[in-house]
Amino acid sequence: MRLNSSLTRGTLDRPDAAVISRPAPETTPRLLWTPLLAITAAAFAMEFPFFFEGTPSGHDVEFHLYSWLEVMSQWRHGTLYPRWAALAHFGYGEPRFVFYPPASWTLGTAISSLLPWTIASPLYIWIVLVLSGASMFVLARRWFGRNDATFAAVLFALNPYHLVIVYWRSAFAELLASCLVPLLLLLVLKAADGDRRVILPLGLLLAASWLTNAPAAVMIHYSLALLVPYFSWKCRSLHVLWITAAAVGLGVCVSAFYLVPAIYEQRWIDIGNAVSAGSRPADNFLFIHTTDPDHDAFNRIISWVAILEIILVVMSAAGAKAWRQSRRELWTALSIWAAACAVLMFPFTLLLWKTLPKMQFMQFPWRWLLCLSMIFTLLVTAGFKKWWMRASVGVLFLVLIVVGWHRIQAPWWDTAADLREMVDNMYIDAGYEGTDEYTPLGADPAAIDKDARKVTVAGPAHADIRVQRWDAELKVFTAQVSAADQLALRLFSYPAWKTEVNGHEVKTISRATTGQMLVPVEAGMNHVEIRFVRTWDRTLGGWISFFAVLGMLGYRLLAQRPAIPRNNSSNTNRLRDK
Repeated sequence: MRLNSSLTRGTLDRPDAAVISRPAPETTPRLLWTPLLAITAAAFAMEFPFFFEGTPSGHDVEFHLYSWLEVMSQWRHGTLYPRWAALAHFGYGEPRFVFYPPASWTLGTAISSLLPWTIASPLYIWIVLVLSGASMFVLARRWFGRNDATFAAVLFALNPYHLVIVYWRSAFAELLASCLVPLLLLLVLKAADGDRRVILPLGLLLAASWLTNAPAAVMIHYSLALLVPYFSWKCRSLHVLWITAAAVGLGVCVSAFYLVPAIYEQRWIDIGNAVSAGSRPADNFLFIHTTDPDHDAFNRIISWVAILEIILVVMSAAGAKAWRQSRRELWTALSIWAAACAVLMFPFTLLLWKTLPKMQFMQFPWRWLLCLSMIFTLLVTAGFKKWWMRASVGVLFLVLIVVGWHRIQAPWWDTAADLREMVDNMYIDAGYEGTDEYTPLGADPAAIDKDARKVTVAGPAHADIRVQRWDAELKVFTAQVSAADQLALRLFSYPAWKTEVNGHEVKTISRATTGQMLVPVEAGMNHVEIRFVRTWDRTLGGWISFFAVLGMLGYRLLAQRPAIPRNNSSNTNRLRDK
């Protein structure tokens, strides 16, 4: 049994239309370009304050911009997929790129490499907002006419949670992940309609979620786990479960080059700091109070955004009577999904956050606004048909953001001089603050000497040290030492570092007070070479991804081969008889 075909087909623009058909194909340039121009103009309008204030300097902006600078530097040295952030912790480094997904920093670095640094983050934001609007347009066009779908695309691109991300959070990877949520619903509905061909695109979307933002990927997979059983029950069939399970497996395998090292090497870093005080779910439910005034001020802004979205979801769902009657399965699925998103933002669900696998690493319960905003967009489009109602929604949220801006917590801004200082810090190897959860085990960033030389003698011996190469993943130097001793490096120890002294591998140790690497050397000349090597988990993950992509391409090629007609002997005999 398949679900009602209205799940994946469009209706006429009239609410009471009885005829179900796909939307008319976009055949003219005007129909193709008008929605895109509306989305791009809306994305540009969101960034209008940038021209007067500078670049928003949200919670995560330095993390992302320094990551882009790191990757750009390593690309120039031939390292296409960096793993070690060399200048984190002011030059002692961290394995940031083992754990942080590559999609956002790859896109950000590509923009930074081609265009002036001062416009890199605004252009990144603009591109991602356009992509998110386009993905919503593709989804909305299944049920709405061109004008309504364009409205949905613009509303989703400018939804209040996106405004909070852009102006207060600078969570560039999470913003990029928002492009995937509308496509997730679209592909789930195709799976519910019995289309087995959806396995490949759904698997690729799930892989993209892991490669974009880990908390968003967790959210997307839990959303999948919520939607798929419902559609399977409505279909009275397990085919939706099998299709989704195959897609989940494919997504894991395609992204294994990132996932396997990120999972295995967590034992080598202080990953528990990801859910330390201030970043725990318990500290980030709606309207929660902590001992940090700035934290609570931001929480009030995001809480009012969430409450207003929840209220409007309920109102628009009630107003979408005709839409509800013609697409009852879809309306019910969206209602269940919206209810789950809303409920999980309140403190009484803390037990779920503690017990469900990986939920605590989403950190912030209000992150569910990423999914709720998509549902909000569809229901507002369906329930508020009059232009003044839709305009009122936009004005209401705009007033909320402006009041939060002026009365609760204003955004922070970076000028061109601030961005230039970041570039200078990289150029002179001064470095920048690292990330607590990516700090290697045993390292103490608070105890390091930020002005230390790259190599010094740890003990009483005298040495003539000459650094020949000090790249992100390769350190080469010589040390003429008066007596056997240890050399202290401006580098945190990590198991992926392989050290050779005079051609022989040696075992390094970590300094107890800082966690920096200590290399044992003998009296006389020592040639030291330290490489960040490919560990077995990286190799395994790479091969899994390779064979997954190879199998996927092979499947596509076989599926596209024309069928060979069978030799029907009975028909042949008839022809001969004639």
